[in-house]
Amino acid sequence: MTFFKQFKEFAVKGNVLDLAVGVIIGAAFGKIVSSFISDVVMPPMGILVGGVDVKHLSLVLKEASIDANGAVVEAVTLNYGMFIQNVVDFTFIAFVIFVAIKGIHTLKKKEEVPEEKPEATPTEKLLEEIRDLLKK
Repeated sequence: MTFFKQFKEFAVKGNVLDLAVGVIIGAAFGKIVSSFISDVVMPPMGILVGGVDVKHLSLVLKEASIDANGAVVEAVTLNYGMFIQNVVDFTFIAFVIFVAIKGIHTLKKKEEVPEEKPEATPTEKLLEEIRDLLKK
């Protein structure tokens, strides 16, 4: 079997296509949730912490300077505000995905409820016993 034929069989399998669709939808979903957090959730949080935009919080490790050639050397900063923003983004995304998956599982459980088997009649019980004896 040639390499390309093997690759074609792999790429056309349903799971690979489902995964590709999931990745694309997940990327779009991540952008929506990130926008929701940065544009809707974080501004009120900024007000709660005194009007500070959390994304821009940083600790300057080395100030900006001018080198011997007259070129500006950028400041070295520890951007902990972006880290906080990303942690909040992740937490919200994880929560929304958890709720979505929990809802899907709940729907699946409702679909998979097996019908209760009615009680066997005395005749059916007798036939089952005869069948079991014949098997032995």
